Amino acid sequence: MKLGVFAVLFSEKSLHEALDYIKDSGLDTVEIGTGGYVGNAHCNPSELLADQAKFNAFYEAFQTRGIQISALSCHGNPLHPNKDIATEHHQVFQDTVRLASKLGIENVVTFSGCPGESDYSLHPVWITCPWPNDFSEVVDWQWREKVIPYWQEQNQFLKEYNVRVAVEPHPGFVVYNTETLLRLREECGDQIGANFDPSHYFWQGMDPVACIKALGKENALFHFHAKDTRIDQQNNPLNGVLDTKSYKDIANRSWVFRTVGYGHGEDTWREIISSLQTIGYEGAISIEHEDGLMSIEEGFTKAVEFLQNKLIKQGAKELWWA
Repeated sequence: MKLGVFAVLFSEKSLHEALDYIKDSGLDTVEIGTGGYVGNAHCNPSELLADQAKFNAFYEAFQTRGIQISALSCHGNPLHPNKDIATEHHQVFQDTVRLASKLGIENVVTFSGCPGESDYSLHPVWITCPWPNDFSEVVDWQWREKVIPYWQEQNQFLKEYNVRVAVEPHPGFVVYNTETLLRLREECGDQIGANFDPSHYFWQGMDPVACIKALGKENALFHFHAKDTRIDQQNNPLNGVLDTKSYKDIANRSWVFRTVGYGHGEDTWREIISSLQTIGYEGAISIEHEDGLMSIEEGFTKAVEFLQNKLIKQGAKELWWA
């Protein structure tokens, strides 16, 4: 495994500045945003595919620094009921796959998407319980009419380009846990797997280690994000994990995203990394920063220190990258 970072953290920097900063931090791999909700500050796939000189310059920026790209990421909603949004996100996804193939990159990261409740919806609708029966009917319609047909087609497209899609389970989308990820893979094809982000599992009350092992049995874990979640011990017992308050309202939320090590301790993260090794995962540990209590630089630096230095020094070296 290699330690890396999701470079959208450094969208305010130029690509060269961001890569120099990442390299100086001791990392050898990066995940690059290509559009959708994460933006394309460092990589516009349609431009690079259309202009060989721009493609060559992009490629050389990584080669000259000895930095590997672990994934291209275009987190979006190609199933959005707004056709303009769906078309845009679908096009970005397919352009990202084409670019990944040209660069020799194995993984493209995105969301599964979420449709509306019918062909007349204006916004996505995510169902969280089976009753009243309308809810169960909506979920069945979403999967049967929208999700499965779309991803069956994309699975074939991915095969043509020899690229895998690492779908990131996330509440608000039809794939949000282990069961829904494995259903998508079973229904649509084995080019589909998971981008595993423990913070989303912590938030929902799942055990990341158990989920990693379940995905590993199906060879379905393709890429990994290093991000943590802190469960608030006063707000969560009162209100549970379903929380629509702003991420900025940290004092009143049931949970918040944190830098690794600031939601769960070393023992928990050792078990997570150990479970990755157990299933034979050899990809990147890609640091993602969404910590509202730390600046980008602080959160990134502390994540690198925690993952690369502190755990190794305390006896986990055999589980880590050289």
